[in-house]
Amino acid sequence: MPVSISFAAGPRIASMNVCGDQLVLSLADPDQIIGLSRFSRDAWQSWAAEKARNFPRLSGEAEDVLLLKPDLVVVSLFDKRATRDLLKANGLHLVEFTVPRTLDEVKDQIRAMGDVVQHPDRAEAEIARLDAATARARAAASAHHYRVLPLERRGFVPGDGSLVSSLLAATGLANAAGELGLSAGGFASLEAIVKLRPDFILVSEAGDRAEDDGRAFLLHPALERFYPQSKRIVLPERLTVCGGVMLADALDRLTEELQRVRR
Repeated sequence: MPVSISFAAGPRIASMNVCGDQLVLSLADPDQIIGLSRFSRDAWQSWAAEKARNFPRLSGEAEDVLLLKPDLVVVSLFDKRATRDLLKANGLHLVEFTVPRTLDEVKDQIRAMGDVVQHPDRAEAEIARLDAATARARAAASAHHYRVLPLERRGFVPGDGSLVSSLLAATGLANAAGELGLSAGGFASLEAIVKLRPDFILVSEAGDRAEDDGRAFLLHPALERFYPQSKRIVLPERLTVCGGVMLADALDRLTEELQRVRR
């Protein structure tokens, strides 16, 4: 977990990954942000893509970060080790975030970033928003014990250790992945999914367009037959790919979807 360092006027910050971008954009003052990752404007990955257009975009390499001379650089442990080492060797201070797998870990990271940008009050406000959204989703699901199967491209099923599974559990919904023997996540066959018959499948987008084979799996006639739109909960990937304040929006979307499919 990052260590807080105090700056009189608030630190000047560069972020090198899309999840860090979104935390910084949510909690820092605009004049603190001097650069964001090369994927910061990708609306598929980033909930804050439009807001990110107001800030410089970095290449992902160390050179342009060194030219900016930020006080702090937000990185992930999945960013290139050589780049991180080069930044450290040149005297830059890195704050490193891991990938959260539970809502509690997400809250810890929001608090940590609040400390990093020196706005802990904003972090607590976002955590309160997340707690309120969780309560709303739990209320929407409380009268039922739905079995939900999260399903991604090519039939990949996130397991119990995933952030999506934590969202389901927090609202009283069960991840049916364990019934397929995929508690740790993995690929499921079309036949196994159809045979499982969960109450709903959870997907990242609606519609009937398949831009490639990965997406085509989700539109297979067998899945369309047993899991039409009335049996599909849609949570856009940009709301769940990272752990951060956008999970409040993800939970509110989940509440709306539960109300829709119950009609």
